[in-house]
Amino acid sequence: MSNPIELRGFMGLFKVFKERNWSNPYILTIEKIVTGDELLIMLEIEKEQVEIIFVNGKAFLPSDARIQSGDRVALVPPGTPGPYRVLLGFVKKE
Repeated sequence: MSNPIELRGFMGLFKVFKERNWSNPYILTIEKIVTGDELLIMLEIEKEQVEIIFVNGKAFLPSDARIQSGDRVALVPPGTPGPYRVLLGFVKKE
């Protein structure tokens, strides 16, 4: 039996979660390891809406993220203010 992932949306993506009546965190079961891009397709979220995906606290570009059962995942949209970019550790991911 697979463990679900905990998925969170920040800033504008939090609004998407609310519009879809998803909890935050949204609990999602995945059957295999997926890339960030594959996850976005599963969620029907446009790639342009997500700049960085955090997996267990580490920042990745969506194409570089690998997500598996039990992971804690956060989606961060473009436009996150500068100081937060440094604090969150994705200022150099651009």
